[in-house]
Amino acid sequence: MSLGPGEHELGPPSASLRLRTYRQGLAAKAGHDLVIEATAWHANLVVPDEPDGVPSVTVEVDLRSLQVVEGSGGVKPLTDGDKEEIRKTMQKPLRTADYPTATFRSTEVRVDGDHATLQGELSLAGQTHPVKLQARREGDGTVVGHAEIVQSAWGIKPYAGFLGALKLRDAVDVDVDVSVPLPD
Repeated sequence: MSLGPGEHELGPPSASLRLRTYRQGLAAKAGHDLVIEATAWHANLVVPDEPDGVPSVTVEVDLRSLQVVEGSGGVKPLTDGDKEEIRKTMQKPLRTADYPTATFRSTEVRVDGDHATLQGELSLAGQTHPVKLQARREGDGTVVGHAEIVQSAWGIKPYAGFLGALKLRDAVDVDVDVSVPLPD
């Protein structure tokens, strides 16, 4: 995976950032596994000119822009009203009134062929902790990345309903898909 030297700006609509949540508990059948998309975010990738230079990645996400785009499972399909209610409900545990932005800053980027590992610091809900993202270049030149974020590590209490019988899994999957082919 190689990029030409310089700065590369990414974000919607040429790239997507999606969160995937999963339900658990005795009443899991009543809930939905969700796909939530950040509609306002941007990333800056810096590829140095010199061969021994260190690449860097910074990503900023406006957490208030999170939108439920899909819900699977459950006893009934999600309505637009359900999606809006979920969007409102997630703002409190994420503390978006005080911390509207999540920020990732790489501390190390290792590239091996068509694969890359990004180590960095994620600031979320007023706390900063290390996180690792794995990325790979697909045959069509696009780049997909994946990380797992454990909510409780950032002081976020996963959603629970029905007296705790329906819960969100603590780990949330973060998927990035850069649909614009990047130069070799």
